[in-house]
Order: sequence, then C-alpha cells, then structure tokens
Amino acid sequence: MYCVAVTFRLHAENFSAFEKRVVQQARDSLEKEPGCSVFDVWTDAERPNEVFLYEIYDDRAAFDAHLASKHFKSFDAEVADWVADKKVLTWSAKA
Repeated sequence: MYCVAVTFRLHAENFSAFEKRVVQQARDSLEKEPGCSVFDVWTDAERPNEVFLYEIYDDRAAFDAHLASKHFKSFDAEVADWVADKKVLTWSAKA
C-alpha cells in the first residue's frame, strides 16, 4: 500500500471552484484507476483556505500511473493558478 497526503493552501477567491474541481478529481481517480482505493477530500472551517487529500494506492507504480493520467494532468493544469501552496507527503506500508 502507498499513502499520499496533500495539503493545498488556496487563494481565497478560488476556494469554491477548487473544492468542486477536486471532488470531481477524486471521483475520476476512484472510477478510472484500478490501483486507487481511497481518495478522500477534507476541509475544516478553522482553515478556510485549505483542502487536505488522503489517497491510498496499491503501490508506488499505481500512484505514478495516477500522475500520468489524462484526468490528473487536466486537473493539475486547471487548478495551478488557484493554489498558493501545496505540500505532498508519501508513505509506504511496511506491514
């Protein structure tokens, strides 16, 4: 298993559009990628311009396939100007 956690800090005026778009990205990943088993989108009122993604893939190769997918590339290009900062952390399961 391969876990990916992404925190986006957004420009305030783009939060709603980003939130809608990232929910579609989550659906696309789950529907189109057999190696993606979890793609959760989280927000919190105490951090109004942040979105947290929690993703689980079968392995690193499945995540690499995600990054190479047409729907990810489209999402990434569309939201690039909406994002003020992005932090990506990954973990591999040992058990």
